[in-house]
Amino acid sequence: QVQLVESGGGLVQAGDSLRLACAASGGDFSRSPMGWFRQAPGKEREYVAAISRDNGANYADSAKGRFTISRDNAKNTVYLQMDSLKPEDTAVYHCAARRFGYYSHSYYTQLRDYDYWGQGTQVTVSS
Repeated sequence: QVQLVESGGGLVQAGDSLRLACAASGGDFSRSPMGWFRQAPGKEREYVAAISRDNGANYADSAKGRFTISRDNAKNTVYLQMDSLKPEDTAVYHCAARRFGYYSHSYYTQLRDYDYWGQGTQVTVSS
């Protein structure tokens, strides 16, 4: 059974950093495109960052220059390093995995593109 478990969230002040981790189990995710999404109260879930199986990265405009997505295939884990956090980054952060990518460099930015989801980890940034 596939399972994605996020960790690393918490309460921080504006300007601080956090590193989120998503541990995948129940399969080999070394060839899976992965992504991070977030959902703030009263808002729809939105795209944050994605990584292809050959480690190509893509970011939402809100994350560019501040967030870094990476993966450790030996650990079946994907990370999201978040620097210079802002109050508007406050949300539940979810990781997602897709069974396969069409190309080694393929990444995916839409919710419907992903097959598996984690329960999320809360990130709260105070001003």
